[in-house]
Amino acid sequence: MFSKFRILPLCLAAFSLLFAAPALSRDKDSIFFQSAAGSWKGPGEIVAGKYKGTKFVCNLSGDPVNGKATGISLDGSCRVGVFNQKMSAVITRKGATYTGRFLDGSAGDGLDIVSGKITGNRAVMGINRKTLNGAMIARLQDTETMNVTISVKVGEQMIPVIGMTLKRKVDNVKTGALR
Repeated sequence: MFSKFRILPLCLAAFSLLFAAPALSRDKDSIFFQSAAGSWKGPGEIVAGKYKGTKFVCNLSGDPVNGKATGISLDGSCRVGVFNQKMSAVITRKGATYTGRFLDGSAGDGLDIVSGKITGNRAVMGINRKTLNGAMIARLQDTETMNVTISVKVGEQMIPVIGMTLKRKVDNVKTGALR
């Protein structure tokens, strides 16, 4: 049998784990956003709808949001031919889910982020603009590659409309060591 002096520390340890579990799950989200931070460049294509077949190239830079919040802030642009479109997004955790916006949100020319969940190397964000509902899925394939798919809900089905493969941009600055 355990003495009361051995049971008390075990009970306190178990009790502290109950409160540590939510913090650990939040840390996993922070780890994802830290992994997604940095500069990214890559091609994309509109794969459904009126502009199907349109190819573009995006340059994006992401930083974790300031303060104690968990999330990411993205800025950059996407180019179609000679035309550039500014891109920006802010995604932050609010309770057990995520909120934010692409561009200026659904009140302007963008989209609202209305929900979200991060599991391992994949983030799924619910997006909305008036009657349009959909999802943006960002998956870190490895430390240098991120795949992004944007799908919209048509009836009961989610239809992919945009796909991108982004590669991490790295400085080609060569450094040397003194001998």
